[in-house]
This record gives sequence, C-alpha cells and structure tokens, in this order.
Amino acid sequence: MKIVLQLPQVKRTKLNRPSKCPYCKGETFQSWGKVSRQIKDTKVRVVEVRRYKCTSCRKTFRYYPAGVTHAQQSERLKKLCVIMWSLGLSHRSVVLILSVFGVCLSHMSGWRSVQQKGKQIQRRLKWKAARVVGVDGAWVAGKGIMVAVDLGDGEVLAIAEIDEKEKGAVAAWLKTLKQKHQIGAIVTDDLASYKEITDQLELGHQVCQFHVRRWVGQALRQLETELPKEWVQVLSTIQQMIDDLPVNGSRVLYELWKAIPGRTTAPHEKRTPLEKLRDLVLRLNRDWESYIEFYSDPGIPWTNNRTEQIIGRLKNRASRVRGYKSRQGQLMGSLVACQFWT
Repeated sequence: MKIVLQLPQVKRTKLNRPSKCPYCKGETFQSWGKVSRQIKDTKVRVVEVRRYKCTSCRKTFRYYPAGVTHAQQSERLKKLCVIMWSLGLSHRSVVLILSVFGVCLSHMSGWRSVQQKGKQIQRRLKWKAARVVGVDGAWVAGKGIMVAVDLGDGEVLAIAEIDEKEKGAVAAWLKTLKQKHQIGAIVTDDLASYKEITDQLELGHQVCQFHVRRWVGQALRQLETELPKEWVQVLSTIQQMIDDLPVNGSRVLYELWKAIPGRTTAPHEKRTPLEKLRDLVLRLNRDWESYIEFYSDPGIPWTNNRTEQIIGRLKNRASRVRGYKSRQGQLMGSLVACQFWT
C-alpha cells in the first residue's frame, strides 16, 4: 500500500500579475517594487514578493508566490506539521524532525498550525449535506464525546463533548445536526435511547449489526446452559433469524413470544431462564425494524464501522497527548486527528 501526501507547492516567485485588487476589485495596477523575503520551508528558503498599487483605490498590496502568505511559515510546512501531528507525533517530535531539514520551528508554531487547520475543517463542514450519518459516543481523555460521521464519504461532520447516556443533550445535538446537514437516517449502536430520539426527530434508524450480533450471541450462549431441553431449539431459531434478517422477522418473533409462558416471578425476584428468553424475544421484536432499515435504502450500511474507525483514531491521538488546555483546543485537535491524509 502506498501513502501519498498531498502537500502545497511553494514557488520562489510569482510570474503573472494579479487579476483583482483585494480592496476594491479593480483590475488595473502599477508595479510598486519587489523584495526578497526569507521563509521557513523544507526546500525553499527565499522568495520574491511583489508589490502593486491599484489605480482605482490608490492602495498598495503584496502579491505572494504560490504556497506563501504573510506568515513566516510556508503553506507546505504548515500542512506537514499538521500531518505529522495527526499521525501520532508530539509537537516537540515534529520540531525535532524538521530540524533535520534545517528548519528551526517552535512547538507552539506547530500547535497553532493544527488549530488553524481545525478551524478550516470546521468552516468547511458547517453546512455540508449528509444523508446518512453514523453516530456514536466514547470516552476520550476522560471525557464523554459524541461523533457524527458522513457515511457517504467517511468524513467527520461534528464532534461534541456530550455523554452518550445524556438523552436530552444527545437529542438536542442531533436535532441541530439534522437541520444543518439535512440528515435523513442515522446508524448507531443498540442503546435504547436512540430509538426514542429518532422517533422524536423523524429520522431513519439502523442499528449496527455488529453490536446486535455480539450481545444476542452472548445472551443465547448463556441461555443454552440454563433453559429446559424442550426450549433449547428456540435458541437456534433466534440465531437463524439474526443471521438471515428476514423482512417478516417482527411477526415471527411476536408469534414466538406468545408461545413462551408468561412471567411467574414477582418484579423484585430473579427472573427464570424462560422469562429471560421471553424478554429477549420481546426486545428483538420491538427493535426489529431498526435492524433491517438498510433494506429500504441501499445508501444505509448495516454496520457503523466507519464511525468506530474514527473513534479509534481519536483515542489513539488522545493517548499521545499530555492534555488540552481548552475545550476549543481539544475540538480543533480532534477534527484534525480524524482526517485521512491520502
């Protein structure tokens, strides 16, 4: 596998003239001199910056070569700092590597480049349309966060410092995302609160099949050792339904639920194996439509793997950072850490 890093080109001089004045949009200019300027870059050390005077508004302005701005660092150096940091290096390690190329840079300059890139990503994603979104929560650096990922292209839409178990906060956050990004459906884990939220917001809902098969498999293995022999065959039926995901699964589960004896123990008493089986079938019946939502729309994946991958990158990056001094700094750093530099 080859990894291609797309870095901005840096030119030593600008060959063409400006097309418009940055102040009045005028199109006629008078040359107003040029100056050589030192910059920080891995290849180019000195560039030629030209100055022009607009004949309309009489203001002067600088015209920089490609990859150069008013900043001392080139755009290529900034992006290189951001990429190395997002791949797991500390800011001080980035500075050490750049010193091999003869570039003297402070670690705070690298940090500012990461924050600037995070703000650019945030502006670009602010009103991006995303029809199907993966949503998941996790604990990163000791804080609960929520992540929303466009499952069309795998790009992060939003990151928020919210505990996944706070249903009200999650609902408000998803409502805002739906309005901004025109979301039609979300893919989540099997947390019960998501069903209520999606019904309230009128969103399509697909439960990640990886989570479903994991917890159902664990429940079936436990019941296999506890159930009376005449009921063990029911477990095979449930497993087959989870494997095949038939469209009429809800009706089949309902008929199965009616065939199982009702509860005989008091609410505060421990449930019997048959009562556990009955509750399992009832839960599957209740949530079955969210297990097969992907049948109605080919754009909806049946797992939430892309969101899990993003969360893995966030956790990996957070484990190599001593900490963030502000929530804004953490948000910008998280947005940069989620990017795929290919």
